[in-house]
Amino acid sequence: MNALVPLPVLLPLCATGLSLAFGTRLKRLQRLISVVVLGAVLGLSITLMIAADIRGPLTVHLGDFAPPLGITLVADRLSGLMLTVSSAVTLCVLVYSLGQGMADREEETPVAVFHPAYLILVAGVSCTFLAGDLVNLYVGFEIMLVASFVLLTLGGTGPRIRAGSTYVIISLFSSMLFLTAIAMTYAATGTANFAQLAGRLAQLPLGVQTLIQAMLLTVFAVKAAVFPLAAWLPDSYPTAPAPVTAVFAGLLTKVGVYCMLRTETLLFPGNRLGDLLMAAALASMVVGILGAVAQTDLKRLLSFTLVSHIGYMVFGIGLATRDAYSGAIVYVAHHITVQTTLFLVAGLIERRGGTTELTRIGGLAKAAPLLAVLFFVPAMNLAGIPPLSGFIGKLGLMRAGVADGSAWAWILVTGSALASLLTLYVVAKVWNLAFWRAAPPGQAATGTVLESDSDEDDDADEGPDQIPGTGDEPVRPRHQPAGRAVAATLHGHAVTTTTMLPRPMTGATAAAVALGLAFTVFAGPLTSYTDRAAAELIARTPYVQAVLGR
Repeated sequence: MNALVPLPVLLPLCATGLSLAFGTRLKRLQRLISVVVLGAVLGLSITLMIAADIRGPLTVHLGDFAPPLGITLVADRLSGLMLTVSSAVTLCVLVYSLGQGMADREEETPVAVFHPAYLILVAGVSCTFLAGDLVNLYVGFEIMLVASFVLLTLGGTGPRIRAGSTYVIISLFSSMLFLTAIAMTYAATGTANFAQLAGRLAQLPLGVQTLIQAMLLTVFAVKAAVFPLAAWLPDSYPTAPAPVTAVFAGLLTKVGVYCMLRTETLLFPGNRLGDLLMAAALASMVVGILGAVAQTDLKRLLSFTLVSHIGYMVFGIGLATRDAYSGAIVYVAHHITVQTTLFLVAGLIERRGGTTELTRIGGLAKAAPLLAVLFFVPAMNLAGIPPLSGFIGKLGLMRAGVADGSAWAWILVTGSALASLLTLYVVAKVWNLAFWRAAPPGQAATGTVLESDSDEDDDADEGPDQIPGTGDEPVRPRHQPAGRAVAATLHGHAVTTTTMLPRPMTGATAAAVALGLAFTVFAGPLTSYTDRAAAELIARTPYVQAVLGR
């Protein structure tokens, strides 16, 4: 069974080579490879999750080199669950992107980049979840960064290049800080392996421990978009194509949360920086949701709710109790699914209504009832309406806060309730404007071109501070026959509004909605699993013994 551990990383990397080899010549085969490989990764992830729950952590030392020389991959209960949820979500997003036509390009284009970049992204995420040392964790981050920049800038429009550049600059800064922290850790302990660090870090002076812990937390807080290190996110994500935004918002920020969970439990037990984490959690909840209240563009609104709800997960990490860790793990799994789903729905709304600017759309509940359902269910889930999984996760975190009884815990419980109420207000505003009210007179007609690479100069038309979908950009509708075949965002193609949404897009979104509902239906087994995962994190011994063999 241990031999299966590297496969979630190796399969997408091998498929990337095949995808590049086939390029634009065999598009259907390229798509088939991507779907089959991600389906296989999902099956492997489920197998590893079950095996880790039954047998304990599974480990592989690549090349049979023992720590600290070799690369160690570890699959325990936490990484198994994260792999499973992320694999399911990335598969849904891939199917959605195929329906949108994201991967299509003209025949003369020498390289088709979407499938290889997407597979590399999946490999990087898997590598991060399975990493058993700081160096391999850094490698996973860099793999994700390379793929992320390609995906963020698909189409080469001015706003996307600007947003991608911001994302890369912030990521490179965090990478430099991460490298510095790794160098300090290795210099002080002689290893970067998690299992060895679990014993050696405790022998360092308290000041050195705290400095390394603070540096790692800063790196992971940037990745997770924890306030005040989240300013880059609302401007970077909304400009990307809907599938890219969905997988970034739903998944990549949770990689940072996962790393915080892993290092705070395994490397730095004792919760020395718990108050700082809870302060950051409260600030993220409040500032994020107030930012969402002020937005009128759906993508930017969802980006701010993302920042807010990251605060719930950091709340659990800051409390550092078994119940808190369990609630945080539930909420991470829930939020990956729900946030991804809502961004996929935003893409469908843009395809149907011509924009995500809420002041310019309406009447979608009558015009597209299926789309209304696909939005309503995850929106209520995000708001934490009983008995959905969002309510279960928030309830677990609040109960852990009440049980803790400290002043910070009670403040966070109050802040969590306030953020939940404001989240309900925000999604109700979206429902009233986009779905419930009558369509405004200026709503885009079916067949309106949303984006085309025939536009010569995005910068000249939009100006340096105008981002598509915010309502600031000039409206340049051009009408095409309704129902024309659509290929999104890439050379020579145009995205147009259509009355009938492509079935793969609606099917993939419905599958993501169903996955979110599955967390509600199987809430009992899920919370039992996360309780065992939290206990394993706190114990540390099973992980250390599995890696070091003693």
